[in-house]
Parts: sequence; structure tokens; C-alpha cells
Amino acid sequence: MDGWRFTGDPDAFDAAAGALLRADPARNTTHLTILDTLRHTGPHAYGTADPVFGWFGGAEPVAAFLCTPTFPILLTAAPDDAARALAETLTFDPSGVNAEPSAAAAFAAAWERRTGAVPWTLMQQRLYRLETLVPPRPTPPGAAGTARAADAPLVLGWLDEFTAEAGGAAPVAVMEERLRTGCVVLWEVDGEPVAMAGRTPALDGMSRVAPVYTRPAHRRRGYGAAVTAAVTRSALDAGVRHIVLFTDLSNPTSNGIYRAVGYRPVTDRLLLGFGEGNG
Repeated sequence: MDGWRFTGDPDAFDAAAGALLRADPARNTTHLTILDTLRHTGPHAYGTADPVFGWFGGAEPVAAFLCTPTFPILLTAAPDDAARALAETLTFDPSGVNAEPSAAAAFAAAWERRTGAVPWTLMQQRLYRLETLVPPRPTPPGAAGTARAADAPLVLGWLDEFTAEAGGAAPVAVMEERLRTGCVVLWEVDGEPVAMAGRTPALDGMSRVAPVYTRPAHRRRGYGAAVTAAVTRSALDAGVRHIVLFTDLSNPTSNGIYRAVGYRPVTDRLLLGFGEGNG
């Protein structure tokens, strides 16, 4: 089997590995949305560094990755030998790796042997896919509505609050796109917004719910479940076949909410960062 091939051209990557990604749009949700953004808005949509792409297996790849520095390498489902080979042939220093657990561990072990960089766990995630939507009962007070342009200050302010809690950088441009495309839902009670949920625009029959946020003063009242169900309904009404979301496995509350409204586990992912070696 051929080894890894690399490119900085998103269109070349799409030509080589796009079929692999689209064969499982739910599992490859993040790859597809990032690739679409890079192809349509330019290579520096996520930062000033040039992105790097790769695929493993020649004309019919069995694994692929993309990396938009300074984010970790984002690896598809991959055999452990492919993950190890990637660590052995990379020509840049990644900040980490985001992969299914076995492949993440294989990559990290090979990278540590090569460079001395010590891995540590950034996050353990679970990918869920909607099976059948189950709206919460009883429904909490209030109603859902699509966020409009006038809601941008509120939505972007809440995005800052969300990322301050969850960690990472606030993807402002991404959220602005979701606002423009009608992919942000607010839950309002007596005219006051209390929670929001966004989703990616439909792509290859797939949409990913993110972020879901309830203001601290309004938590534990069912608004998170209600707004999640509402944004999920908006995706179903748009004809989306694969509706997915990621959770932090350390947060049992959110995992319980998503299972209750009809989401079921697909796979887990392990995010590892790399530190300095001892020699």
C-alpha cells in the first residue's frame, strides 16, 4: 500500500480524498466543513499559516488528514500503522492530534519516539448522530425562533461566553456565516433570549450542531434540551439526513441532554497536545 502523500492545495486534496470523506459524512463532519471553508474562502480562513493535507493509500485512500495550524492534526478513522507512518513522515511540528483513540495513541507514541514531545490529553469527545428526534416533555416555557442579523451582537457575545467556558478561540466568522444562513436558533421566554444553538449549513447531506449555550442564570430549566431539539428540527426541515454533534465526555449533563432528545453515539475521539521532550 502506498504511504502518505501531502499537499497544500485543498482542491487537490478534495480530488484525492474527497470520496473517502463523503463516504461517511457523519463521521467526517469536521473534515468536510473545514475543507469546504478553505476551498471557498481561501487557505487562511483559520489563521495565517498555510494548511496541510494528506492521504494514505494511493488512488483509493484508507485514511486522510488536514491541519490548519495552530490547530491539531485532524485525522480520519485510520489504521494504527497509517497513524504511525504519518508521525514518522510529517515535515512540520503539529500542536497535537485529533483522532479516534487507537489512532491518536499510535500517532502520539510514534511522534514522541521521533521528537521527544510528550503527549497529554486535551479532551475526550464523543460524536453523536440523530436517530429519531424526541422533543423534551414537558416543553419548558418559551419558544424557538431563528436568529436574525439584528441578533448578531447577542449571538457573538454569547459565543465569547461559550468559548470562555469550553476553551479555545471564538470562531466569529463561522458563527457569522451561520447567522447569515439562518442556522442559529434562539430560545426566548417572554421576549428574552435565554439559550441558543447553532448548526453548520447543510453539506453533503450533513449538518453539525454547535454551539449550544444557555446563560448561567437560566440553566437547569430545560432550555438547553429545547433549543437543541429546535435547531435539530430546523435541520430536518431543510432535508438534512445526517445530523451530528460532539460532546466533551467529561460533561455528563450535555451527554445526557443529547441522548434524551434522540442522539446516539457513533464514535469517540481523543485530542492530544504535545509538550517539550527531555532531550
